[in-house]
Amino acid sequence: MTERKELLRVEHLKKYFETRRGTLSAVDDVSFSINEGETLGVVGESGCGKSTLGRAILRLHEPTSGKIFFNGENILSYDKIKMKKLRSSMQIIFQDPYSSLNPRMTVSQAIAAPLIIQGIFRPKEKDEIQKKVDEMMTLVGLAKRFANSYPHELDGGRRQRIGIARALSLDPKFIVCDEPVSALDVSIQAQILNLMQELQEQLGLTYLFITHDLSVVKHLSDNILVMYLGHVVELADSKKLFKNPLHPYTKALLSAIPIPDPDLSMERILLEGEITSPINLSIGCRFAKRCSLMRPDCLTGKIELKEIEPGHFVACNIVASKFNSRCSIGKERWV
Repeated sequence: MTERKELLRVEHLKKYFETRRGTLSAVDDVSFSINEGETLGVVGESGCGKSTLGRAILRLHEPTSGKIFFNGENILSYDKIKMKKLRSSMQIIFQDPYSSLNPRMTVSQAIAAPLIIQGIFRPKEKDEIQKKVDEMMTLVGLAKRFANSYPHELDGGRRQRIGIARALSLDPKFIVCDEPVSALDVSIQAQILNLMQELQEQLGLTYLFITHDLSVVKHLSDNILVMYLGHVVELADSKKLFKNPLHPYTKALLSAIPIPDPDLSMERILLEGEITSPINLSIGCRFAKRCSLMRPDCLTGKIELKEIEPGHFVACNIVASKFNSRCSIGKERWV
């Protein structure tokens, strides 16, 4: 099996917002990479910075600092002209398929809009545009009879298919999927997720899949990144993360996944304590006040993302110290 080439690399990405109360650290020192054809799942509770991360990567929110390498080039150095051209390769599927579509545009017009904006077709080339629109509608499973329909005339699943078709119309390599199924019924969610997997295999797409639903990313993602208040607290292969979660926050998230078998039970980890404000954050672990393992130095010490085992990164000094002591004991046995 050939090794996949790195498509996207994010280094020490930060996105801060100035508020009346102070600086809000929405994304704070985030680093990761994604290979071509793979999916990185980004999970965490509401307000942890998942969506801001996705938008910062696409420069819909201009990053405060850091580097974003796409195909080996730092796109933060691009001017508006180069960035507009790059948007054909980097697209986004939004969370709400109703608010993300122009209510005054038909299905055909919505899918055709990026083709005209990017200069792939001129407005007068109506036949060529319609041919491409028909092709995209077929690709995402939208019947051609809906071509002249408006968003309010369609259900949520069909509206999201329009959003997917619109994103794919420019033949992108990388797509940020910002909770694309959270606003849909459960039965429709499965259809959209299956469609996205089929499209990934067919077109060789690379996804950054943002969600708060761990059961979704388990089957969809190659690797999973767990965020808490703008920080990455754990990053690992999907199977490894579910089999052996290390960070206390990740363990709490996994314990909240419903189990369909009534004969099986899993101990639920209930998080207590005060949620740290994301404004004017000080040094120390942001999860400490809700963590059962907290030590005094957790509130004052510097917390860094460390590779605990090959390909498994955790931002917790307590977990890191346990692994270090375990490794040292193993070394003593061999000496």
